[in-house]
Amino acid sequence: MTCTGRFTGKVAVVTGAAQGIGFATALRMAREGAAVVIADRAEQAAKAAVAALGEEGLEASAAVHDLEHREGAVALYQSVAERHGRIDVAVHNVGGTIWAKPFWEYRPEEIVAEINRSLWPTLWCCHAVLPHMREAGRGSIVNIGSVATRGINRVPYAAAKGGIAALTAALSLELGDCGIRVNCVAPGGVKVDRVTPRNPAPPTDADRKGFEEVSNQTIRDTPLGRFADPEELAAAICFMAADEASYVTGQTLYVAGGGIG
Repeated sequence: MTCTGRFTGKVAVVTGAAQGIGFATALRMAREGAAVVIADRAEQAAKAAVAALGEEGLEASAAVHDLEHREGAVALYQSVAERHGRIDVAVHNVGGTIWAKPFWEYRPEEIVAEINRSLWPTLWCCHAVLPHMREAGRGSIVNIGSVATRGINRVPYAAAKGGIAALTAALSLELGDCGIRVNCVAPGGVKVDRVTPRNPAPPTDADRKGFEEVSNQTIRDTPLGRFADPEELAAAICFMAADEASYVTGQTLYVAGGGIG
C-alpha cells in the first residue's frame, strides 16, 4: 500500500462506493488524506463502508442518493458543498451490467434499464458537480468506463460505457480554461464480491450461461490472463484524480491487463 498524502486537505466524492472499485478508491483516497464522501443508493452498504473507514480513523461520510435521476445528483453535490464548502475530486463509478445475453434477447425495458444504470449516473453527476467546480476554478473528475465496448452479451452496457468515454473527451474540451480536468479509467474484468445484486431476480440457467460467456471472453482477450483486484483500479483512478496528473485531461486510461475497448 502506498500512502503519499496526495489528497490531504481535499474533499473527494466517490459514487457507487459501497463496494468494489468504488470502495477501494474511497479507502485509498482517505488513506491519502481526503475527506471522502461515499455516495451510494444502498444505504446500509454505504454506512458499512463508512464504518470500515472509520475503524482506521479515516474521515468519511455517507450520502444516499439515486443517481440515475438528475435530482439525486444535484442533491448529492449540493449537500457535499454545504457540508464541506468545496468539492475537489469527483469519481463517478456507478454502473454495471444487469443482464448478459445477445442483444436480440433484450426486452425494450431492459435496454432502458441498462442505459439508466450505466450512463445517466455519470452524465447527471458531471452536470451537477460542474457549477461547484467552476465557481471554485478547480477540480478533477474521473469517470469509470469499461473495455466492454468490445465485449459480447452486453450491447446496451457497451453503448453506455462508450458514451462515458465520449462525454469525457468532449467535456474536457469545454473545461480546458476552467481549471477542471476530466478523465476516464476503463477497467477490464474485476474481482468483486457484490453486496447488492444488480438484478434482484433469481438467476436463470440462461443468465448464468450469459455471464460465463462474458467471463470467458474477458479472460481470452486479456493478455495478462486474469481479472484485476479492485485496488489495482483504485491506484489508476487516484493517479488521474491527483495533482500529479495535472497535465492530463480528456483521456481514457485502460486498466485491463492489456485489453482495450
